[in-house]
Amino acid sequence: GLFGGLLYARIPRRRPTSDAGTASALGPSRNIVFKLAALFSLDAFAGGFVVQSLLALWLFEKFDLSLSEAGFFFFWSGVLSAFSFPVSAWLSRHIGLINTMVFTHIPSSIALMLAALVPTLPLALVLLLIRAALSQMDVPTRSSYVMAVVTEAERAAAASFTSVPRSLAAAVSPALAGALFAASFRAWPLLICGALKIAYDLLLLMQFRHLKPPEER
Repeated sequence: GLFGGLLYARIPRRRPTSDAGTASALGPSRNIVFKLAALFSLDAFAGGFVVQSLLALWLFEKFDLSLSEAGFFFFWSGVLSAFSFPVSAWLSRHIGLINTMVFTHIPSSIALMLAALVPTLPLALVLLLIRAALSQMDVPTRSSYVMAVVTEAERAAAASFTSVPRSLAAAVSPALAGALFAASFRAWPLLICGALKIAYDLLLLMQFRHLKPPEER
């Protein structure tokens, strides 16, 4: 935390280029931000069905995964997720932010749903690693898209309005997933997560494929 604070302190201050750059509440982009907040909340709600602890529990119970194997798997899962960020930036320059979000997210959700259905541990782990390599590519592109489609003055408010509902939505679904696990419907959280995330991606594509950030016009 202290190291991060020191890094932030070294970032030079930038004066607003105009009066429009002064931070304000939502204005002309209000409808856009509300739609994005609703969609991002759906995505976060879906993701809460497969938080890491529940995924580990599912692997332990279905495949009798050992602790050492779990540590090895989650290490490589984290590595793949981290390396996906620069790949996401490169990809978005070629196909656009929305396309990057949608067309990396859908395959990751399909991989998750398939992992819930396959009978062997190696195949399930391969599918989950594919998911790890793809599922976080929408994180930097999502933030970039929000900042690009609102005015400079609305950026702080837009970040808040799209982040807070996500956090609230993500807090609800782990309890539902836990109830499904307790009722022995252990594959259902993975299937529900994948299905809801695909629905989110399709809705995002339909609603915003024509609203391009300035650098893509």
